[in-house]
Amino acid sequence: MNSNEPIRISRRDAMQWVAAAGATLGLAPGMAFAAEAEAAVVGAKPYGTDPLLNKTYKPGDFWPLTLAAAQRRTVVALCDLILPADDRSPAASTVGVPDFIDEWISAPYPLQQADRATVLAGLAWIDAEAQRRFGKDFASSDTAGQSAIADDICHKPKAKAGFASAADFFALFRNLTTTGFYTTPVGMKDIGFVGNVPLVKFAGPPKAVLEKLGLA
Repeated sequence: MNSNEPIRISRRDAMQWVAAAGATLGLAPGMAFAAEAEAAVVGAKPYGTDPLLNKTYKPGDFWPLTLAAAQRRTVVALCDLILPADDRSPAASTVGVPDFIDEWISAPYPLQQADRATVLAGLAWIDAEAQRRFGKDFASSDTAGQSAIADDICHKPKAKAGFASAADFFALFRNLTTTGFYTTPVGMKDIGFVGNVPLVKFAGPPKAVLEKLGLA
């Protein structure tokens, strides 16, 4: 993607990014971020044995959450820029993706703690960049302004000069957003996933698929 391409992505293309989710991304020197984004390792303990399967857990039940109100506004805005509502499904923020991201970066495990540092620094950077360009934070900027910033960091090989670390943040945040969305019932329905659904009978794979695989 470059500055001439739209920021809105194909939901099916996003599934390819989901497969790459979980890569630990480091911060390169020189990335500007606010002091509150310096993410110390959280002191919470892992939840230990598997949670009860007959209990409904809410965000924050296992460990304290991380995002302050201003950070959450930025998360909501960026989630919905990446996966906005369309004629098939709602925006990412309406199905709990910000809660998923907050829970993820709050977990006391090495991978999540590394992602916590990247996400908090990136949120601070993207707000500072919006202030620099538009005189307002990212969430308060219009969609065109938000897209202009995102277009500069959405593909690291073509990122604007000096924005490599911000591009690392965007790649991680995009992966978390799509992972959170496509693991919800709404997201699975959006891509036509029919697993975990009881069937009266199973007729097997379609003949055309078997023929393509050389199995029929």
